[in-house]
Amino acid sequence: MNDIVSVDPRTGGTVEVVGSETGTGGVDALCRAAARAGRAFGADRAERARLLHAVADALDGRREEIVDTADRETALGRTRLAGELTRTTYQIRLFAAAVTDGGYLEAIIDHPADTPMGLRPDLRRMLVPIGPVAVFGASNFPLAFGALGGDTAAALAAGCPVVVKAHPSHPATSRLVVEIANGAGLPAGVLGLVYGQQAGADLVQHPAIRAVGFTGSLRGGRALHDLAAARPDPIPFYGELGSINPVVVTPAAATERGDDIAAGLVASFTLGNGQFCTKPGLVFLPAGARLHEDIAALVRQTPSGWLLDGRVQAGFSTRVGELGRHTTLLAHGRPAEGAGFLGTPALFAVSASTMDSDVTDEAFGPATVLVSYADTTELLEALGRLPASLTATIHTGTDETDLPALLLEALRDRTGRVVWNGFPTGVAVAAAMHHGGPYPASTSIHTSVGTTSIRRFLRPLAFQSTPDSQLPPELREGNPLRIPRMVDGRQQAS
Repeated sequence: MNDIVSVDPRTGGTVEVVGSETGTGGVDALCRAAARAGRAFGADRAERARLLHAVADALDGRREEIVDTADRETALGRTRLAGELTRTTYQIRLFAAAVTDGGYLEAIIDHPADTPMGLRPDLRRMLVPIGPVAVFGASNFPLAFGALGGDTAAALAAGCPVVVKAHPSHPATSRLVVEIANGAGLPAGVLGLVYGQQAGADLVQHPAIRAVGFTGSLRGGRALHDLAAARPDPIPFYGELGSINPVVVTPAAATERGDDIAAGLVASFTLGNGQFCTKPGLVFLPAGARLHEDIAALVRQTPSGWLLDGRVQAGFSTRVGELGRHTTLLAHGRPAEGAGFLGTPALFAVSASTMDSDVTDEAFGPATVLVSYADTTELLEALGRLPASLTATIHTGTDETDLPALLLEALRDRTGRVVWNGFPTGVAVAAAMHHGGPYPASTSIHTSVGTTSIRRFLRPLAFQSTPDSQLPPELREGNPLRIPRMVDGRQQAS
């Protein structure tokens, strides 16, 4: 088996050997353990909520160690990673609260009744855990989307054991947070960790795994999606994949708020050195607007930064070269000398009339393309050629209504979140958040951020004419657990 090594992006050198690739036998053992643990773990909501709080407390208790390890492996900076850890423990506790409330179960009771279709039997329905889940940690968020990130938290909250495939960019961080979580009292088999590309493929194909959560590239996600679909028993693959995240600036907005838009845009597309899934990759600007040069001037002042690993650096370099052949290089940031996986900000320009599919592929890293449009007709036609994205942003002028309405109509079917007069980087952890979108942004209609993301790892189960003593407590008469329920067509509070 090959060694799994932890590399420092600031130097490009190996720091430690974390372990070895997980063989097929190791994957099988972890998946079987998860299957054995599933029924008991999914049955007790109160205990599950308590365990989620214990895991969050344990992570907070090892804050310095976690942040130091993640920074050494990703070069994302201690301040950014400290905030990411806060987000991680916050979302775990938010899921614990949702588990305690019980509304996520969508409990419904229809008592026997004489209907126009005849006599209806007693029917009761709720959501139950789907079973063991495979989670693939993301490269760019080692904590919030890593081994104990949103997918894992949602699956555990749903009552599903999780086997995590550690991302090669931060294997030591993955190992550390899983060890901390298991040390907080998670039952044996509820949380496992595997390493290596083949282990990931074995995980998706293991018969005990009932769903997959993935955040990463379109290419990698599509390969795993196809494995999940090709199983003898196909399973759901919830993938967050590539996204170009278009930003549209109207002529009125460019005139009224050009300076603010330029500063906000450059800050957004270089945040985390461009390694955000919501990074704006295409920016539509009115032709001739001074905003083009204002943005270019800010980019020239922006320093280079470290990318996550050698694969990201190579991919970014290749994509910048491709964009250079299909657009005009307008500006680049301040180059940096030294070792490590450095990436320099790059700004490109193209006209809306000549923009094609070579321009609309994602560039993972600090690059964006300014797309000049001559008029509304040209702008709307160009927007109609875009692939779907996680986000779409509209910047409008004061009291402007007609053009924004046309833009919203053009973009709403191509995105999961519309941002108004802001920037898409930054995804709030909230029940109303939707982080997803039509393919290729994701392979799911469900969000991967916020408490409603738990829905991915649940399935409906109905009970017909079942004795009260044999029903789950959440569906028994009298509502002994005091959860929100729909009874005979009326919503009842807990």
